[in-house]
Amino acid sequence: MNETPASPRPAATVPQLLVSRLRAALAAAGDPDRARAQQAYMKSALPYYGVTSPELKALLRPLLTSFRPTTREKWDETVRSLWDGATHREERYAAVAFAQHPGATKWRDPDALALYEHLISTGAWWDLVDVVASDLVGPVLLKYRRKTTPLIRDWATGDDLWLRRAAVLSQLKHAAETDLDLLTYVVEANVDDTSFWLRKAIGWALRQYGRTDPEWVRREVDVLGPRLSGLSRREALKHLAE
Repeated sequence: MNETPASPRPAATVPQLLVSRLRAALAAAGDPDRARAQQAYMKSALPYYGVTSPELKALLRPLLTSFRPTTREKWDETVRSLWDGATHREERYAAVAFAQHPGATKWRDPDALALYEHLISTGAWWDLVDVVASDLVGPVLLKYRRKTTPLIRDWATGDDLWLRRAAVLSQLKHAAETDLDLLTYVVEANVDDTSFWLRKAIGWALRQYGRTDPEWVRREVDVLGPRLSGLSRREALKHLAE
């Protein structure tokens, strides 16, 4: 009897290979007891493998070294595959590491903000949002202020709590290069919100800029007066002499 030969299986893509290698390494290094504690602490819907931050960094090193993105599309696809297909939270931490890959530096520009917005809005928790806001969005905003500022203003006034938090935190590392008009805008746009996450972010953003210009922060706190929550005020003035 003649048999029809089976069709060859398509070769695995780079993202698929990375995901497979990453999951195998994480599973081998994981600690179930630690995983349960991590998930409970983070109130995460995704389970953990139970890998510490130093262990994850060491585990990712060879994977990041072997990853050589040749196009923006391949880089974007890899980050999204790791992120959207994550079965455990460490896989999302890995996706952020690949988003920060040195080989993708040339693509960290205003066009990358669609990817970062996706990570923020679907990550929707502080451990993911804060690093994307300060370490991915922040450098793009600093380098491309004129093109990027309108989008950050839109985030600050939109319906998504986590994009609003990201807008508030987007200049955390800008120090003397902070755009004070933008900082004032994102703070005042959210100062009346009762969310803990926005109140904490406002205080943090002001406190961080207070390391550069404490007098400006004191004046801003005075201007906001009773509109500023007690939490935001305490955070803003934490390291400033009364």
